[in-house]
Amino acid sequence: MFFDDIHTRIRFFFLVILAILMIIVLRVFYIQVFQYDKLSELAESLWSRKLPIGADRGEIYDRNGKVLATNLTTTSLVLIPNQIKNKEEVAHALSEILNSEYEDMLAHVSKKTSIERVHPEGRQLSYEIASKIDALELDGVYLVKESKRYYPYGSVLSHVLGYVGIDNQGLSGLELTYNDYLTGEDGAIKYFSDGKGNRLELSEVYEKPQNGINLQLTIDLDLQLAAERELDNVMTKYTPEHAMILAMNPKNGEILAMASRPNFDSNNYKQYDTETINRNLPIWMTYEPGSTFKIMTLATSLEEKTVNLFEDTFFDSGSTNVDGSTIHCWKSGGHGAQTYLNVVENSCNPGFVSLGQKLGTETLMKYINNFGFGEKTGIDLNGESNGILFKVNKMGPVELATTSFGQGISVTPIQQVTAVSAVVNGGNLYKPYIVSQMLEPETDSTILKTNPILKRKVISEETSSLARFALESVVAKGSGKNAYIENYRVGGKTGTAQKVKDGHYMDGNYILSFVGFMPADDPEIVVYVAIDHPVGVTQYGGVVSAPIAKTILETAISVLDIEPTKEGMEREYSWMDTKYVQLPDVKAMSIEEAKKTLKGFKVEYSGSGETVIYQSPDANSYIKEGGSVKLMLG
Repeated sequence: MFFDDIHTRIRFFFLVILAILMIIVLRVFYIQVFQYDKLSELAESLWSRKLPIGADRGEIYDRNGKVLATNLTTTSLVLIPNQIKNKEEVAHALSEILNSEYEDMLAHVSKKTSIERVHPEGRQLSYEIASKIDALELDGVYLVKESKRYYPYGSVLSHVLGYVGIDNQGLSGLELTYNDYLTGEDGAIKYFSDGKGNRLELSEVYEKPQNGINLQLTIDLDLQLAAERELDNVMTKYTPEHAMILAMNPKNGEILAMASRPNFDSNNYKQYDTETINRNLPIWMTYEPGSTFKIMTLATSLEEKTVNLFEDTFFDSGSTNVDGSTIHCWKSGGHGAQTYLNVVENSCNPGFVSLGQKLGTETLMKYINNFGFGEKTGIDLNGESNGILFKVNKMGPVELATTSFGQGISVTPIQQVTAVSAVVNGGNLYKPYIVSQMLEPETDSTILKTNPILKRKVISEETSSLARFALESVVAKGSGKNAYIENYRVGGKTGTAQKVKDGHYMDGNYILSFVGFMPADDPEIVVYVAIDHPVGVTQYGGVVSAPIAKTILETAISVLDIEPTKEGMEREYSWMDTKYVQLPDVKAMSIEEAKKTLKGFKVEYSGSGETVIYQSPDANSYIKEGGSVKLMLG
């Protein structure tokens, strides 16, 4: 009995010991296999330190690969407090070089941390300051690579590109919208130290930073620079409150240029107030569009077949009465009897009121909504506004009348351009966009490409063709003559919108606008120009904004390689206009015949012989009356 008890106890004790050993083995196995990486990192963190190396932010290019945003290599100051022996001396030396307070620097060098980044005075140091710090050869004081965002063109495209903070984080524009893609992953130089933080003589480990993804935009820099120059001229000449230019490819929604004033230098954004740097007017500003909005009423009327432009007529007495309210035409005394094509050419408010009345409230507002007004376009930029429309159930006869010619509602320039593009491109409403593709930073190979997004079909191709004809007629024969370009087909519409303040229209304070497109038969570009309260000039969009749009369109001729044509509408001239005439064909004529045919022109000759073998400009081109013609003889 006694021996049985002993054997039982021994076996029990043995099983307990065996269980404990098994637990220990399993625990060691778990630690070695499942927690190895974690514990290894914890152990390594006790004796390894990392000096950070900043990654470059992704670059931004225009559609042709020209750099719009890049990086400069700078240095920043990093301290290892445990390695700094004489903290007072080091603090004093650094504070003198950095022109900072001694107490602040002493706090940095005395901080109980493994690594201390000196912020902000030690960030993005100039070469001169970094050299002075490096020359001191102080223990525990390190200079590490850091990138600084740089915009080669300064204020050009500033609201679109945006700007970044000192930590290279995007704060506005594309820099904010695409921050997650543009931001890279920082690298480091890893070294080893003892328990007191003293550096050990062991090999360093270099962890390469991963640069951010590059962006290629739909913007054309040459067209953008033309827009910027025009706005600079406008600000000097007219001192307006605001001014903006927006250009789009109507066939797919690509933004070709976007500029506004006031603007700012993205390299020095801190020198500007918050409103200036954060308000991208072409997508943020809302206002009554005025007569450029008549394009929507025109397109709706043509689609619904409530009017025949060529056969239906309207008599304009100078005003019309709607439910007790008098709506005036801009021309005192009116335009008299006219076709509805003339109504469009003359931008006649009473005539457009009649178009709105033929359509009715529900039909007109249905199309206005379908054209994208009252909602964000969805462009890939932050800060876009919705605009404001009347609610259909609260619209009376007066609201219908004013909406018909662009008054009483509020829209954004990007909505205007997107909608007009749909009118002239065959009726397709596209979502506007500004980033065409994302590129891998090492090889610049495409990672992600943006495809055009068709939101909906608004009007038919037949309606679009008729609308383009009417708007080309506006430029050739109506209020948009100042945008006419000889030998090219241009369509467009002027706008003069009275501004509202505290619910009342302001006397003598207008937004003057023009929206134009070319070629009128197959548009490749739509341009919108809006000038807010220009000073010292006649307050008409055709006088102020149309010539600016013309200059942008002339630049687009070379940028987009648009061919001249002889098929456009001939411009009608007034006695004040510089008249252009069609040049006769004198090739194969004798010198005497050519002289008679070109009577009134300045003729220059080159070559020898009695027969004209070449002429410049070409036959049937439009040139100024009395202009020069060069003839080659042979």
